[in-house]
Amino acid sequence: MASLGWVSGAWAESDSPSALSDSAKAALVQSPLVYISPLLKKGAESRCHGEVWFFVDQGDVVIFTSKDSWKARALSLGRDRARIWVGDFGPVGRAGDRFREAPHFVAQAEVDNRPEAFERLMKSYAVRYADEWGKWGPRFRKGYKDGTRELIRYRPVTA
Repeated sequence: MASLGWVSGAWAESDSPSALSDSAKAALVQSPLVYISPLLKKGAESRCHGEVWFFVDQGDVVIFTSKDSWKARALSLGRDRARIWVGDFGPVGRAGDRFREAPHFVAQAEVDNRPEAFERLMKSYAVRYADEWGKWGPRFRKGYKDGTRELIRYRPVTA
């Protein structure tokens, strides 16, 4: 079954299955943020709900985060599923639970160590987050090179 993946600013056909609603797809185009909560082993959300920059790559949501972040630590503990909300409600501390009204989906998470995925992320972030990129671009390159940061790929799944 063909599905939609993000290609050059528009959704295009791809070979991977899609579990994204039309509202989630539209929100991924418009929003600069996603809110991610790793799921605990029995499927409950963790108490950590953080907003983060992202880009859509081959139909997946991809982030770049510190290996010390809860998202990375949860994955290293085998908690490889997460709930993702798409929208911009500001920092989660000020957003309260408003982000829960946004389109959302469940995703399977994995670390992506491919240099080409990192380069696609860097190109996307340079455009998407241009106002802050002069500050963050060099930090991200340094974190990738020294291994203190990693890409996490979230593949949408049916719940």
